[in-house]
Amino acid sequence: MTDSKYFTTTKKGEIFELKAELNSDKKEKKKEAVKKVIASMTVGKDVSALFPDVVNCMQTDNLELKKLVYLYLMNYAKSQPDMAIMAVNTFVKDCEDPNPLIRALAVRTMGCIRVDKITEYLCEPLRKCLKDEDPYVRKTAAVCVAKLHDINAQLVEDQGFLDTLKDLISDSNPMVVANAVAALSEIAESHPSSNLLDLNPQSINKLLTALNECTECGQIFILDCLANYTPKDDREAQSICERVTPRLSHANSAVVLSAVKVLMKFMEMLSKDLDYYGTLLKKLAPPLVTLLSAEPELQYVALRNINLIVQKRPEVLKHEMKVFFVKYNDPIYVKLEKLDIMIRLASQANIAQVLAELKEYATEVDVDFVRKAVRAIGRCAIKVEQSAERCVSTLLDLIQTKVNYVVQEAIVVIKDIFRKYPNKYESVIATLCENLDSLDEPEARAAMIWIVGEYAERIDNADELLESFLEGFHDESTQVQLQLLTAIVKLFLKKPTETQELVQQVLSLATQDSDNPDLRDRGYIYWRLLSTDPVAAKEVVLAEKPLISEETDLIEPTLLDELICYIGTLASVYHKPPSAFVEGGRGVVHKSLPPRTASSESTESPETAPAGAPPGEQLDAVPTQGDLLGDLLNLDLGPPVSGPPLAASAVQMGAVDLLGGGLDSLMGDEPEGIGAPSFVAPPAAAVPANLGAPMGSGLSDLFDLTSGVGTLSGSYVAPKAVWLPAMKAKGLEISGTFTRQAGTISMDLQLTNKALQVMTDFAIQFNRNSFGLAPAAPLQVHAPLSPTQTVEISLPLSTAGSVMKTEPLNSLQVAVKNNIDVFYFSTL
Repeated sequence: MTDSKYFTTTKKGEIFELKAELNSDKKEKKKEAVKKVIASMTVGKDVSALFPDVVNCMQTDNLELKKLVYLYLMNYAKSQPDMAIMAVNTFVKDCEDPNPLIRALAVRTMGCIRVDKITEYLCEPLRKCLKDEDPYVRKTAAVCVAKLHDINAQLVEDQGFLDTLKDLISDSNPMVVANAVAALSEIAESHPSSNLLDLNPQSINKLLTALNECTECGQIFILDCLANYTPKDDREAQSICERVTPRLSHANSAVVLSAVKVLMKFMEMLSKDLDYYGTLLKKLAPPLVTLLSAEPELQYVALRNINLIVQKRPEVLKHEMKVFFVKYNDPIYVKLEKLDIMIRLASQANIAQVLAELKEYATEVDVDFVRKAVRAIGRCAIKVEQSAERCVSTLLDLIQTKVNYVVQEAIVVIKDIFRKYPNKYESVIATLCENLDSLDEPEARAAMIWIVGEYAERIDNADELLESFLEGFHDESTQVQLQLLTAIVKLFLKKPTETQELVQQVLSLATQDSDNPDLRDRGYIYWRLLSTDPVAAKEVVLAEKPLISEETDLIEPTLLDELICYIGTLASVYHKPPSAFVEGGRGVVHKSLPPRTASSESTESPETAPAGAPPGEQLDAVPTQGDLLGDLLNLDLGPPVSGPPLAASAVQMGAVDLLGGGLDSLMGDEPEGIGAPSFVAPPAAAVPANLGAPMGSGLSDLFDLTSGVGTLSGSYVAPKAVWLPAMKAKGLEISGTFTRQAGTISMDLQLTNKALQVMTDFAIQFNRNSFGLAPAAPLQVHAPLSPTQTVEISLPLSTAGSVMKTEPLNSLQVAVKNNIDVFYFSTL
């Protein structure tokens, strides 16, 4: 009979019966009783009252009974710490048992009993087991050290267990080596500042030797450890790659992904001219393709990782397009991921094949998949210029199907194609206008409105089309309202005599009848522009637009480099760094790829502090005190209430004709601008009449040593330090220092955009601090900060802010906002 019988009993009052059986003299009866106790414990019954009776059963030679008792002990030791001390003598005795299985069992259970009172009694048995003659006992003891370190780190360090653990890396048994590496890695992750895994070429050689003989889990531990090592030069990187490459043919997908992670990281150090580099690229493709023949869940994990690899090195899988073609029985999450990778691999060589597939997908029944397929056709047109005409033709064929959601997605992507290839495919506009009435999704309506406004001069009834949208203006989404406002203003600037009434109607709706601040502000700007200088309005609103980029959904380079270091982990599935989803951030370190140049500087570990930070010091972006964090989160990031007025030109908007010509030049030769008198400027409150005199010229004033009283010509200015690394601020890097000139304190900032998108709407706020420092003026970045652009700003400070003592005294917490997010950092 099987052990299932122990789970079928429904008797009441059996605790007393079990107590009697546990104290029985018969070994078999005792074992049966312990099994019943474990069964009750497993189904959630409280059998802690039997703790002393079960512990008495530890004194046995029967291995099965001992395992059951140890299982019970692990479960209830925390709730019965005083009783658990009774088991210490048995642990000590079992650690010297002739049977290595019992010695290992004892040391494993010791590590699982998380009770502070008994940990100090377990040090001596653990020390003996770490030096045991049997490798099975040593490998179990190695993991026990990591568990003990989690309970009492100081005790482990004082007892010298960490040094013993480091010695085990040189053990003759590969499984002992693997467990020692796993334990040290676990401890190092929870204590990033400690340099436990001090890897060098000798220890790396030992790990690579053990790699071939380990179990699957052991190989993963060792490969993950290798991924944290930075070779001293490209020759060492190549040597490691050669010895790791055989792992790519392993049957376990986790081992394969760990090996890919090591190779992807070390390839960064290899020159692309090397023959070996090309060989390595060819070797990476087959194992990744093989992963796609596994179960759907594994396929999805593999695809998410492949997505990262393709973004970093598309040449790895450029000849493997067919494996990413969707199968009819793929789950939707696999289909969507395959589609994404297909677009990333699309090139002139395979575009015909890809488009044929995508057109088939657009006729599927799954709505989400069809939408993504239609968008993919548009992305192909933008990415591969030679295919644009074929893509547009395919999209028109899909529009002719009259399937509502297909038509709407097609219009959205055609808008992007117009942005990429202006004045090339506008002949299709008539076909698009035919489907205007069927559009009910905000994004599709907004795209159609943009097309009508942008090409109003080519559409005879553009005013009628836009007026039809205007009838339900307040029922539209914000996206559509904003687009409609801009489109009608464009139409007016192109056909002023016919659309004057229409533009006044939309401006009135936007500024007087709307509660949306974005819509109202845009309405006021257009109103002011049109009433002051229509030529300037024409230059602004009808300005030539930059072409849209080929890949708008690429992960930004700094984040991509970090995610490559996390291939095979949850971070590679979420496409987010661990700090974004690991609560508390304990043990989370930022990793990056090694530099390509084989200089001496490349010997630092990937987990070191960001560039610009002092060696060994991690920048703490958010203060640890709860009240300080609370203050930062409740900050009002608007401009300061007090302080000098906004630095700007003293010329009132509208006082001069910015570009000359006025409305006359817009309308032609008419002596009096039609529409000019009817435009009344918005209320004075909308735009300040006088924005104040210009402030000083910023940084140049700092070196004007002839002005001001008591200026120290030789005053020291600390060099700028990186206060906020790009990887912590979604691509925004902030460096800075403080200066004092003629009694005025300034914060000199350098903002660098390392993201793929433009940054705007900057604001800054300080937390309460020991010196009452606060910005004396808003943070002014006069133009949008484009990708790779750097701007220098000098921010004047006042000492009239709120004062609160901080620890340390010179700590200053800062919050900076832009159009992406709010970021916190400390200047200390």
